[in-house]
Amino acid sequence: MPRLWLILLVAILALVLNVERIGRHFYPFPYQEIVFRYAFQEDLDPFLLAAVIKTESNFRATARSRKGALGLMQVMPETGRWVAEETGEPPLLPDDLSDPETNIRLGTRYLGYLHTQFGDDPVLALAAYNAGRSNVIRWLEQARWTGELATLDQIPFPETRRYVRKVLFTQRVYRFLYRDILHDS
Repeated sequence: MPRLWLILLVAILALVLNVERIGRHFYPFPYQEIVFRYAFQEDLDPFLLAAVIKTESNFRATARSRKGALGLMQVMPETGRWVAEETGEPPLLPDDLSDPETNIRLGTRYLGYLHTQFGDDPVLALAAYNAGRSNVIRWLEQARWTGELATLDQIPFPETRRYVRKVLFTQRVYRFLYRDILHDS
């Protein structure tokens, strides 16, 4: 029996020592340079942005939702056109949203806009990114949701509740797994 404990202890030790490598396998972080560049431009946490991309598309540049959202950050073509117009970019074609840099740039600018609109509150910005700005405003005005992390259960859309929780959890995972790259950038 003591030998079994020794084997178990060695296995646990090996797992603990490789947790980052294993974690990075399940939580990859492609497009780091692009993510960091646009996150810093919009004054957003790059790990929040990575978590949005992981949640939205699992880092698949060709992802397409049933509702027509495209690319890494699942940007709706109308939203992408609006953001491009607001920021003085050339007119956007739907295929442009399949380009990782374009998608991350426009998606980050939109998330940054929401973040600013909602008083730099990432919880409200994430809810608006998922459910739409007007829905979040209505929920707050009608006192259906306080807008606080502690009251996520008040969000009327179950999908949005799950989305905000998942992104915030994934943000913590990315911050832990990739904390060393913050020092390198």
